[in-house]
Order: sequence, then C-alpha cells, then structure tokens
Amino acid sequence: MDENPLDLLPEVLLAGSAVLGLLLGAWLPRRRQWLVGALGLAACTAGIAAAAVAAGGGPMAAFDGAFAVDTVTSAGRIVILAGTVTVLLLGFAPFRGDARESEFHVLVQLAALGALMLAGAQDLLLLAAAYLLASVPSYTLAGFRRDAPGTEAALKYFVTGALLGVVMLAGITVLYAAGRASAYPALADALPGAPAALVTAGTVGLLAGLLFKTGAVPGHFWVPDAVEGSSAPAAALLTTLPKVGALAALHRLAAVPLAGTDVPWDELVAVLAAASMTLGNLAAFFQTDVKRLLAYSTVSQVGYLLLPVAVATRADGAQRALLFYLAGYAVTNLGAFAVVCALPHARTLADYRGLLRAHPGLALSLAVCLLGLLGTPPTAVFLGKLEIFTAAVDGGYLWLAVLAAVNTVASLFYYLRWIRPAFAAAGPGPRPLVRPAALTAYATAAVSVALGVAAGPVLDLLGGPLTR
Repeated sequence: MDENPLDLLPEVLLAGSAVLGLLLGAWLPRRRQWLVGALGLAACTAGIAAAAVAAGGGPMAAFDGAFAVDTVTSAGRIVILAGTVTVLLLGFAPFRGDARESEFHVLVQLAALGALMLAGAQDLLLLAAAYLLASVPSYTLAGFRRDAPGTEAALKYFVTGALLGVVMLAGITVLYAAGRASAYPALADALPGAPAALVTAGTVGLLAGLLFKTGAVPGHFWVPDAVEGSSAPAAALLTTLPKVGALAALHRLAAVPLAGTDVPWDELVAVLAAASMTLGNLAAFFQTDVKRLLAYSTVSQVGYLLLPVAVATRADGAQRALLFYLAGYAVTNLGAFAVVCALPHARTLADYRGLLRAHPGLALSLAVCLLGLLGTPPTAVFLGKLEIFTAAVDGGYLWLAVLAAVNTVASLFYYLRWIRPAFAAAGPGPRPLVRPAALTAYATAAVSVALGVAAGPVLDLLGGPLTR
C-alpha cells in the first residue's frame, strides 16, 4: 500500500495543529489562548504552500487509492485552507479571553480538515468518514455561544445532518452492494453493469448527504436558522468551507464512478440546481436580518455551483468552471461576513444606514462583496458565472443557463436593499468597529477583484485531469 503521509501533508499539518492546539488549550492561561489560533494560522499557511507544491505534479492516488491528489484536490486544499485562515482571523476578536477560545480555534480546524478530506476522497468509506468529520465540529460551532438562538441553530443543524447522514450511509451501502467495491475506479467499472434500481437508490442516498453539506434544496432548511443563530465567524465557516469540500466531492463522483451509468443523476442535479437558485433568491427578497439574507444568498449560490456538476461529463470546461467559481465565491462570501463581524451590533439592513459616512472603506468593501456575489465585473464571481454558463450551454442545458441568468438579475434587488442604506447620506452609521475584521474585509474584497482580473492564468491551472 502507498501509505506515504507526505502525500497528505496539508491534512496532516492541520490535524496535528488541531490536536496540539487542544492540548495547549488545556494548559495555557486564558489570556494566552490566542496562541492556539496562531498555531492554526501557521499550519494553514504551511498547508497552502504544501498544496501548491503538490499541484505541480501529476494526478496520483494515495493510501491504496482511497485519496486522490490531483487538480480538484489541490484547488480545494488551497481554497479551504485560505478560508480557514480567514475564519480564524475573524474569530480572534469576538472570542479573545473567552473561557473556550482555544476550543473554537480547534473546532474550526477540525471542520476544515473534514472539508479537505471530502475534496480528495476517492473511496466511499473515506467519503463517509470525511462527512462526519466535517459535520460534528460544525454542529458544535453552530451552538458555540450556548444561548437560545445558538442552541436552536445547533439542534436544527444536527437533526437535519443526522437524518441525511443516515440516508447517505444507506446509499453508500447500496452502492457497495451494487458494485462490490468502495473505491471509485472499481465502481466506475462495475456500476454500468449493476442492477439499475440499486445504482439509482444508492446514488440518490449518496447525493442527499452531500447536498445537505452544500446547503442545496431539499436539504437547505437548516441554513437560515443555523446561520442566524451562530456567531458571525462560525456562520462564515458554515456557509463556505463545507460547501467547497462537498462540491468537489460531487464533481469527483459525477466524473468517475457515475460517469458510465444509465442513472439520470445529471438531470436530478440540474433540477435541484434550478430549485436552489430560485428558492434561495425568492426567500432572500424578504429578509431584513443580514445573516439570514446571506444564508439564503448562499442557497442560491449553491444552485449556480451545481451547474458544472450537472455537466461534469458533458462539457470540457465544467471542472475549471466549478473550481474557479468555488474560489471566487469563497473569498467573496467570507468578505461579506467579515463586514458583519466588523460591525457586531448591526444586525438588520437598517442598522447599516450611513455606513459610507462613518466607515467609507468598509462600505466600499461591502459593496464589492455583495456586487461580487451578484456577478459584477471585474470580480471573480463574474468570470466564474461566465464559465459555468458556458459549460451549461456546452453540456446541453441551455434552459438551465437561461434560468441562472434570470436569477442573477433578480438577485440584484436584495443585494441593493443592503447597499442602499449603507450608502445613504442620512444616519450616524453603525458603531463601534472591530478593526481586525474590518482589515480582513478590505483584504478579501481586494482579493475578489484581483482574482477576477487574473482569471485567465488561474483558469489555465484548473483544467488538469482527475485521478482515475
């Protein structure tokens, strides 16, 4: 067996940091618990460097083929680890001096580790383990504040996750029975000749769990309540990092074990993409709480992100469209939540009135991130949407591309409902300002624009082959 831990160096670094941080947190005095977060930042930075080095090699499989190291894994590693750095930075100020400060940093790293394993899993058993690793710390983070909204958020999140997790495990069991294997390459050879009913039932169960992690319809009911009840840094994580890992896992499933089957999984994903983007946008129209608005926004964004998954085997540009959109969405969504973290007392849209006069840099960052989520040039999401629309048309889903374009225009209205009061002349502007989170908002807004400007070279790096 090819059990070389260096093949999983980013994951090993993050796991080691989480374990060491847990031990340090038990001995460090409260005023120095921030060192656990600093250790996590160092591990993520080193992991990004290791992932960039690994991306220079060709596709390969590690640990007897259970884990793939290829373009999808490398891109997922860099996006997830960079997002983890952002979440850790956002958590320093609100949890500084908290009795459980070290636990927050450790849970963030463990949730990110689960997302990393989802992105690279090439075996159904590892996929199930990664799902649990990404889920359990997230449940705890949702209720970390231990108040009434946090408890409700954690309970709804856990109940939905436990139910769909069982459905996912049942689907994995059925697929194992149909293909008599759990490794993706072996399933790719066996599933085309397996009974169609078994393959269909297993596929639906497997998709149910992964779609829950993405927050897509029909497993989206937990998203608004969990995001609203969580602390802003935890909400930023819940709406970003698990989605990156789960969507990478969905793409790998679509392109390898399910590619040769007769199951119409692509049509199912296309319908769920249409439902997600439409229902997410419709629900966001009526929100006045900023976190609930961003929660429904992320449901609609998942709908767009499912487009390249639906055409994974039909369009040559599907993979690079998905990976680039994931990167653009992650940095832009985290930037919007950074603004929320910078203004902890501004909970509704009306609370942002006069933001431009009080904090002009933060108001501009908010506008860049919200218009970026819309898909306004020259932000990264704009190029990402062009890529996914092109992939959908090339894959034969013109109707889905048209619906996505209509939803994009419709989403302008609820993003403007937030931008308008922020740029209004009247109003004192929300105060006080959490400066570290504000600096993070400035940085993420700048990266969103820079990634859009440098889209050409980045896209060229995202079309590499999958491990098979």
